Amino acid sequence: MTLRALIFDVDGTLAETEELHRAAFNAAFEEAGLDWRWDPPLYARLLKTTGGKERIAAWTRDHLGRPMPEGEIAALHAAKTRAYDRLARREGLALRPGVAALIARGRAEGLRLAVATTTSRPNLDALAELVFGRSAGAVFDVIAAGDEVARKKPAPDVYRLALRRLGLPAEACLALEDSRNGILSARAAGIATVACAGRYTADEDHGEATRRVASFEALARAPDLAGFLAPEAA
Repeated sequence: MTLRALIFDVDGTLAETEELHRAAFNAAFEEAGLDWRWDPPLYARLLKTTGGKERIAAWTRDHLGRPMPEGEIAALHAAKTRAYDRLARREGLALRPGVAALIARGRAEGLRLAVATTTSRPNLDALAELVFGRSAGAVFDVIAAGDEVARKKPAPDVYRLALRRLGLPAEACLALEDSRNGILSARAAGIATVACAGRYTADEDHGEATRRVASFEALARAPDLAGFLAPEAA
């Protein structure tokens, strides 16, 4: 089937944002008077749980043994989102190598561009303003965010939502991911997936991806983007 759309994950795929998210969590904890601090090794483990509110819930339940009420989690996560916006605007963000070229090529070839992410829409909007200089809705034809679905990655819900909004079958799309949870989500939705590990996902097993690349530049320079719909040779 002809390739008709590219579907991008956000955190770790469009840009290396996870370290900024870690700092934002810590800022929110400090603001709330909590003595929690997530260092990089701990945060790498916590990232196995997708979704910020879910990550806080897992931390309080599994690491502290003191589950936090949903309302308190929501308030803490809202503070984290505000902190992320502040830090992103102060520190700046940059697209990962090859992403800008891939988006430009997709537009030039008449492909539709979509996002399927577990992050919240405000985080995506902050990133888009910084790296594209315009809103996410002005860059992407379709946006499916984590707060719009019942189950986050590795469940396929957010990719299925993106497909419904695109009005396209899975076979006509190609997903771009950096994590195993994202790969499992896209593949469960029937979408071929190109994986490029990021800072926090370099040690993961990405064997379920259709293809793996060291940089998204390899995909952007490929003679035929649809060629990446074919499974990677063993």
